[in-house]
Amino acid sequence: MKTLLVGTGRAAFHLGHAMKRAGLDLVGITGRNLQHVDQRSAELGIPSAKLADAPGKADILLIAVSDDAIADVAMNIPISDAVVIHTSGASDLDKLLPHPHRAVLWPVISLSPGEPMDFNEVPLIIDANTALAHERVKGIAQAISHHVTELTHTQRELVHASAAISLNFPLHLLARAQDLLADHAIDPSILMPSFIAMAQKAAAIGASEALTGPARRGDIGTVRHHLDRLTDDPELRAAYARLSSMILRAYGHPDHGYTDV
Repeated sequence: MKTLLVGTGRAAFHLGHAMKRAGLDLVGITGRNLQHVDQRSAELGIPSAKLADAPGKADILLIAVSDDAIADVAMNIPISDAVVIHTSGASDLDKLLPHPHRAVLWPVISLSPGEPMDFNEVPLIIDANTALAHERVKGIAQAISHHVTELTHTQRELVHASAAISLNFPLHLLARAQDLLADHAIDPSILMPSFIAMAQKAAAIGASEALTGPARRGDIGTVRHHLDRLTDDPELRAAYARLSSMILRAYGHPDHGYTDV
């Protein structure tokens, strides 16, 4: 199957390289920013193309753009029998209307700048509205990853929300904690070895078993001391209190009304 890549951002960069490594027939790349199209075209060693000519060039159109841009991009692609795929975990198949064959190929991982990512161990979630779309999106997914799961839009939304809770929130809290240290002339990098070790331990034995700290142990005195140290940052103090309350209750300790702080 001939695939045309639509988009020039991080998802297009990483997926494009993954597809090339897997030997898939990536026939070109297109997008709204011609300078970025030329850059990605050179990086991937594939020709640039015009969006209007897309259906004549490919059996599959892989739209790798921001969520808000999916519908607009899809509307500007002429209707054909090509399978049109987007890469968003939060968006449903209807964003690809009016194309008859629609599918989702969502990598459950943060795609950052840098070297092309190895997708072999990256979880890929797929969905499709027709047998043809299902066959083609599954073919791409299985060619680039060993972990392919089929989920409905409702299920994908749950995974997307869970990813935000488990990935985005800890990183934001890490940034806030590092800011707290920097404000008191303490090297913020002092937290990084523990943060990395925590993620590795969670992967090895599970998050619940890997969790440590005063709230996990029911050490109320330490929790109170920490709250006292955070009085200059009411927002961070409130977050500490709410999360401590959740952990205390999860491990059978009284929460002492910390959710009201």
